[in-house]
Amino acid sequence: MTALNGSDMTIPVRVTAIVGTYRKGHVIDQAVDEILAAAREAGAETSKIYLIDRHIEFCTNCRACTQAEGPQRGECPIQDDMRAILDQIDESDALVLASPMNFGTVTAVTKRFIERLVCYAYWPWGNHAPKTRNKRRTKRAVLVISSAAPSLLARLMTRIVGLLKGVAGLLGAKTIGVLSIGLVGGEQNADIGQRAKRKAQRLGRKLASRHVSSV
Repeated sequence: MTALNGSDMTIPVRVTAIVGTYRKGHVIDQAVDEILAAAREAGAETSKIYLIDRHIEFCTNCRACTQAEGPQRGECPIQDDMRAILDQIDESDALVLASPMNFGTVTAVTKRFIERLVCYAYWPWGNHAPKTRNKRRTKRAVLVISSAAPSLLARLMTRIVGLLKGVAGLLGAKTIGVLSIGLVGGEQNADIGQRAKRKAQRLGRKLASRHVSSV
């Protein structure tokens, strides 16, 4: 928790999980629940957003959201649930970014969400490349992935962790841990196992601790 003006009052850390699984209650969901439960036990306020339950349109690459200069995210002209999701993320102190691995990367619904994050970049017409609007990392993030392949192989042979770290950075978060769960394709109703549960709980407690300084 974070002290308020040196008094006995505290402001709980707000943790938001962005979940890109298609299968509620399965491996990714179990891992996220363990993280959030541990964070709550440590005093945090937690919430979970299932991307499959939200109305998120495809990015059309109109780049309207990238034209205005400044540190604040740009305004997207698409009217869907994305603005409310990003408002909640911006108001959070810590994030969980979770997705199974499909064809070597995040799920399609997670990728749709990621493409809409171009609003955190300044990219006026005439510039050849975008620039991140705000490079401060005042939040913490934990990444959660699962794969049919062994965990180490999935991390070494694909770019999924790097992609999610980049997402965390765009959202103003420093990645403080990765929970990678492998060999989940052998059973229809796989369990994450005790080792992954213990790591998830440790990561949840870290998310609930005091804020990281900006870097």
